[in-house]
Amino acid sequence: MLETGATQQDRLLSILKAQPLARSNELRAQGITATTIARAEANGLITRVSRGLYQSLDSEIDPHQSLAEVAKQVPQGVICMVSALAYHGLTDQMPRRVWVAIEKNGWTPSVSYPPIKVVRFSPRFFDQGIEHTQISGVDVPIYSIPKTLADVFRNPRLVDRSVAIESLRSALTQRKTTPSAIYQAAEAGGTLNTLKPYLEALTFNG
Repeated sequence: MLETGATQQDRLLSILKAQPLARSNELRAQGITATTIARAEANGLITRVSRGLYQSLDSEIDPHQSLAEVAKQVPQGVICMVSALAYHGLTDQMPRRVWVAIEKNGWTPSVSYPPIKVVRFSPRFFDQGIEHTQISGVDVPIYSIPKTLADVFRNPRLVDRSVAIESLRSALTQRKTTPSAIYQAAEAGGTLNTLKPYLEALTFNG
């Protein structure tokens, strides 16, 4: 049986040191009671990032931590579109919301913070080009550069075409991917006819 009081509080802080972001159900699964969590928050030892999501006050803040916070709260989602462009360094735009893709008929997530923009993809598009990165100790699924470029060209109502073109230009000039990879992703993503002229023009000019 787990000890209560300081011993359990020490365990809580130890868990959050090793895993900077943790949901309350994850902490309870490791034997930390709701009372211990509430007491640690009241004493200023941990902070509640959003509903049911906690962090140690001395945790190092990653500039992309909001992506990790969303990944914790929307485990079935994938970081996409403008948020993926920003993470990959392809746009100067700083999205006010975290863009997250879920399957077309999937459950609509309820996230109090950070604000999110939900994009629904059909299964055909949802499963393509998913990569994984570690942010604040959290495994964050995020779409690859070629896949993200295909998505923003396919969805001009969501992302302005000028942003898509500039992101494509940045990907090529920074050599973060290849024309071949972009071509293949555009073909798989159903937007080859739209993206191809821009890709050819930028590749020729480059």
